[in-house]
Amino acid sequence: MPPKKQRFRRTRRILRLRSVRAVLALLAVVFAWLCWSVGSALAAPGDDSVVARVAEWARDHHLGPVVTFLEDQQYKAHPPKIGGRPTMALAPNGEPVQNNTSNRPALKPITPPRLVSPAGAPLPGEGTWQTLENVDGTPALLGAFLRPDDEHTSYVAAVVSMDERLVRFTLHPGQSDPGPGNWGVPFSIPAGQRTGLLATFNGGFKVINDEAQGGFYLNGTTRGTLHDGAASLVFTKDGRATVADWGRDASLTPDVSGVRQNLKLIVDHGKVPDSVDSNVESGWGLTIAGKYFVWRSGVGVTADGRLLFAYGPALSVRTLADLLASAGAVRGMQLDINPAWMSFMYYKPQPNPANPTPVKLLPDQERPATRYYEDTSRDFTAVYAR
Repeated sequence: MPPKKQRFRRTRRILRLRSVRAVLALLAVVFAWLCWSVGSALAAPGDDSVVARVAEWARDHHLGPVVTFLEDQQYKAHPPKIGGRPTMALAPNGEPVQNNTSNRPALKPITPPRLVSPAGAPLPGEGTWQTLENVDGTPALLGAFLRPDDEHTSYVAAVVSMDERLVRFTLHPGQSDPGPGNWGVPFSIPAGQRTGLLATFNGGFKVINDEAQGGFYLNGTTRGTLHDGAASLVFTKDGRATVADWGRDASLTPDVSGVRQNLKLIVDHGKVPDSVDSNVESGWGLTIAGKYFVWRSGVGVTADGRLLFAYGPALSVRTLADLLASAGAVRGMQLDINPAWMSFMYYKPQPNPANPTPVKLLPDQERPATRYYEDTSRDFTAVYAR
């Protein structure tokens, strides 16, 4: 008998075995579930990229180490460039956005000192505060651009100072994280809730699988657990926000409307603790002796009550913390990392104040400027004129 017919008959005999058919049926079920599960993740609302959706699905299904390994290999194959000059201008450009919400007189502006460039001799405009948004004639949002260190000199990070006398903050949940709940706040900034919108920025690590090592609280609903000692972005019912060591600087009083915890403080009492240099992947996300240079973001609070936001490419935990501390943060925390999750937008009320035009603060951030105008998978903060 020809060998081909022998192989065919042997295969048929194997397929008749009950155990083999059971295994094949199981594999078919698993494959069908896999297609349905991944397909649902890819079809979920929002503007997350395919890569980001697959990575999120993997982390949610206990494949985090695989995602971490792949990200690590990608970083080693394509580390950030050393040397060079930025392609974007660091000097102020154009007139600040005007927002008039009342007839109150202009307040005395808070103008922080120019930031010292970590890269050495400053380029034109580097570290200079420029007004992004005015509220009733007073600068409410100031932005500064600077190179993050003396090696990655072709990259630009941004720092924003927000005057809490003129702005108010709202915490929004994400559709996937922290997920559905009785939050009382939508997963986006829908039409009809955009008047007076000044800025938006991203949240932190995932809460639902405990990557954040802390909890999420909003309007009486909690996801995860609020941990003492966790770095916390705390929102109060009067629209203010601060950064706190939970249990030491803040607790769940009746005045608190929202809490977003993420890891530990990276600035405390105005200083950067040595712990930011620890090679603790679970603490800071893919660190190599504290020097894994990726997109990172963080938030801090100053002694005079301003909220700071810093983000940019090619940042380590140390350089992110240094940016916040140099801008005057007395307490600071890391938020999210990697380009798929970074966002800071400010908004121009022209041509329609009820539907302001979003603008990326750093033009090379991956996410679109309209990210929060539709349901988003991760939590975020919105900033409005008071």
